[in-house]
Amino acid sequence: MDEVRQQYKMNNRTTMNYVFSIILGTVALSYGSVPMYKMICQTTGWGGQPIKSAAHGDDSRDPSERLRPVEDHPRIRITFHGSTSDVLPWKFVPQQREVRVLPGETALAFYTATNTSKEDIIGVATYSVTPGQVAPYFSKIQCFCFEEQRLNAGETVDMPVFFYIDPEFASDINMKGIETVTLSYTFFKAKYDAEGHLYPVAK
Repeated sequence: MDEVRQQYKMNNRTTMNYVFSIILGTVALSYGSVPMYKMICQTTGWGGQPIKSAAHGDDSRDPSERLRPVEDHPRIRITFHGSTSDVLPWKFVPQQREVRVLPGETALAFYTATNTSKEDIIGVATYSVTPGQVAPYFSKIQCFCFEEQRLNAGETVDMPVFFYIDPEFASDINMKGIETVTLSYTFFKAKYDAEGHLYPVAK
């Protein structure tokens, strides 16, 4: 009988440890979701995330060396999309519907964000590129993604995105036939945890 009780206690302890580990892991994941999401996506291109480094070759090279437009390639149509989470009372839209660029040619686009509430709010944006296979060739020189954006009550700001399509896009047979690329941003409401880490609030 004692052996059964001992086994029962051990099983309960194991189950409690397992549940506690899941809870702890979930909390840690929620607090670190933005930096972790950024790191994984920019390294792998997962979810249509533009890869941070150059698509091919030596990442230590001056980016300007890659900015040589491929003049004999058809221009690529870049369209823009903006959205917000349900709990973020912002209006967030692209200022232009599309731009057309050559591989290796830089382009500047703008989004506009307006805080429609009566309180100051911090937002943080994630982004993706579709079709997903274009992500390794989509390079951003400057953008507002994954960074704290604080808008005062009623404030409107313009947010620039400076980017280019890597010229090696033109020589990749897997990119053949791709004429349109969509850059999408989604803004989430963000808060600071007890340790001062910024994390998104989805609900």
